[in-house]
Amino acid sequence: MSARKPRASSQARIEQILAAARTLLAEQGVASLSIYTVAERAGIAPSSIYHFFPSVPALLQALTADVHRAFRACLQAPIDAGPLHCWRDLSRIIEQRMLSIYAGDAAARQLILVQHGLSEVTQADRQHDIELSQQTRALFDQYFELPALPDDIDVFALAMELGDRVYARSIHQHGEITPRLAEEGLRVFEAYLGLYLPPFLRKRANN
Repeated sequence: MSARKPRASSQARIEQILAAARTLLAEQGVASLSIYTVAERAGIAPSSIYHFFPSVPALLQALTADVHRAFRACLQAPIDAGPLHCWRDLSRIIEQRMLSIYAGDAAARQLILVQHGLSEVTQADRQHDIELSQQTRALFDQYFELPALPDDIDVFALAMELGDRVYARSIHQHGEITPRLAEEGLRVFEAYLGLYLPPFLRKRANN
């Protein structure tokens, strides 16, 4: 039996809470986040937040899911197959879309790229990464004929994680993802995939 959707009033309150938490994350980082600071920013009683989120990690897990919904949506956006001459053209489009999300969402940078030490959030991020990698692989397979890939290693998940490591270093050193390190993150992503994908893959006939 599927979980019931919150009532409209409850959903509006949840969105109000998440918006306040997102703003605090962007301004002050994870360390300053508490149920009470979120309540103050949202202009509601702390008990109202505890009703939906029993702890700060639960609140951050919900925000992490929200960020990953944006990542999944960017993979679902239409892609013009015409300019795709090799798989690296596709990987560049995907990474640029994800970089755009990071650039426009300070909360995403704080949750995924900053070392906050919250195991619950890290575990949630990794679980969502599995879904993203499966979606990315399906996108590659939609446009190109992929070779046999390992069953015991999620090649696309590792490629994404390695690229994120470079972006995280940029955040740590510069407070943002600089154009130079954005390019390096893309190079790392492609270099790892290049261990398993030949330089040129046959393009699908329907593309």
